[in-house]
Amino acid sequence: MKKENLNDVVFGIRAIIETIESGKEIDKLLIQKGLSNDLIKQLVQLAKSHTIPFSTVPIEKLNRVTRKNHQGAVAFVSAIQYSSLDNVINEAYQKGKEPLLLLLDRVTDVRNFGAIARSAECAGVDAIVIPSRGSAAINADAMKTSAGALNYIPVCRADNLKTTIKYLKESGISVVACTEKTEKLIYDVDFNRPIAIVMGSEEDGISLEYLKLSDEVMKIPMTGKIESLNVSVSAAIACFEVVRQRGL
Repeated sequence: MKKENLNDVVFGIRAIIETIESGKEIDKLLIQKGLSNDLIKQLVQLAKSHTIPFSTVPIEKLNRVTRKNHQGAVAFVSAIQYSSLDNVINEAYQKGKEPLLLLLDRVTDVRNFGAIARSAECAGVDAIVIPSRGSAAINADAMKTSAGALNYIPVCRADNLKTTIKYLKESGISVVACTEKTEKLIYDVDFNRPIAIVMGSEEDGISLEYLKLSDEVMKIPMTGKIESLNVSVSAAIACFEVVRQRGL
């Protein structure tokens, strides 16, 4: 496990409880396996009520994050405040524009995420949607790589991307997946409508269930010997194809 910047980490049960109650956003919470005292129970209940993703892990994993007295709990503080997807969509419509969203399926590299945020903000994307679990931490490294874009572009956290995709479709937003597993080019997709573009993980692309749920699938044409682009580059190309078509 990569050691995190300690500026992004809060450890100690009471310190974490106070951090949550202060209104700060928590990316994820790690709790030592086997602990079940009253304070841990209070922390777990608080995490559930604030929809903070948490997991129970061996003490060795906590010790790799910090050697200080963590008391069996470590929290990773987000560098941003998360936004409501409902509010983002409503605001876009109120401004008279067709919403443009970017959904990231398990993009875990912090620098990739930061680069995606930078391109998305420059292209006028209304929000980036990420899953609560299995996504890059939004920390100081992500903020730096985004060149400050994460101060401006809303990021929405979804408990379940499958449910979110269904909700977007019910809201009149077309879901388009960017994958090499198709013959249709990005230039053949009509982006002059409400759109949510799905980008997949660095390891294996977009999950099959999300591909099946998508209204369309598209690919970026490749003529070289390497079969895929970095996800941040792919996201930038897709976003600016929308800009080109919309004449923004």
